[in-house]
Amino acid sequence: QEQLVESGGGLVQAGGSLRLSCAASERYVSLAGMGWFRQAPAKEREFVAAISWSGGTTYYADSAKGRFTISRDFAKNTVYLQMNSLKPEDTAVYYCARARGRLWWTGDIVEYDTWGQGTQVTVSS
Repeated sequence: QEQLVESGGGLVQAGGSLRLSCAASERYVSLAGMGWFRQAPAKEREFVAAISWSGGTTYYADSAKGRFTISRDFAKNTVYLQMNSLKPEDTAVYYCARARGRLWWTGDIVEYDTWGQGTQVTVSS
């Protein structure tokens, strides 16, 4: 069974940085758009960033623009989310997901069909 496995979460002070990783099998992600989402307590899951199958196009939520960078390493079959200048409001469980088709760029949750287990990010003030 194909899986997405996130890692890299943790506790960091405001203004700090973290890099999240999402590892998967080559066949599973090499031709798919990929996205990062997050879910804070008592809130709905929301889009953070997405990247095309080629890695050449990226999209970000307004809250992530200028602070977060999504990238992918084809040799390692891994998608990353570099998060800088973290704020307490970034605290959430972060999930990576595989897009089901060409609408990966919309950031719509329904366009993603497979999800990792999530990794907790906590930003202290």
